[in-house]
Amino acid sequence: MSKLLLFNKPFHVLSQFTDSADRKTLSDFIKVKGVYPAGRLDYDSEGLLLLTDDGHLQAQISNPKYKLNKTYWAQVEGTATEAQCLELIEGVKLKDGPASAVACRLMHTPSLWPRVPPIRERQTVADSWIELVINEGRNRQVRRMTAAVGLPTLRLVRAAIGDWKVTDISPGEFFVETVASIAAKKSAGKGPNANRRTSKRTANKMPLAKRRR
Repeated sequence: MSKLLLFNKPFHVLSQFTDSADRKTLSDFIKVKGVYPAGRLDYDSEGLLLLTDDGHLQAQISNPKYKLNKTYWAQVEGTATEAQCLELIEGVKLKDGPASAVACRLMHTPSLWPRVPPIRERQTVADSWIELVINEGRNRQVRRMTAAVGLPTLRLVRAAIGDWKVTDISPGEFFVETVASIAAKKSAGKGPNANRRTSKRTANKMPLAKRRR
């Protein structure tokens, strides 16, 4: 069995354990030894970051060739439309090549923790939320994609990676899970979310709310 941490990364925290500029890092929140991030999440983005002690699982989660869906909730400047969502699905041109969403939908304002500091609100400019699903992980990809259709991102939260979700984890806290080994999942013909079970729940600061099933 492999160890997997589901961490809710706060705003302005680096997806690494050290930093020469003395910014907040994972080491300020996670004291578990021997785990490493499976992919990354931008410094100014929030939400789910997975860490594991299994190098093969780390690659399977983070490597784009495995096409693991990543779900983002983006608060954007302007009133998003179905047409803009369709444009994101059909694909937009970025400087490092074309990019397209697996799925996109308009959404109501999600029930989230307050961002610290809050976004700068403009009384004369509307904002809205969209849910965007991608299976790549290029640098600042979601922000660049929404900007390409005229929707600059104001706040970005990664809500899920595959079937793993962040909605019941408070910012700065994490769950510890165990999942079946890569070899076992390959023999069963299943993906990285298969045969998972919760082994324990660990909170870095305040007690966690009970996780919904």
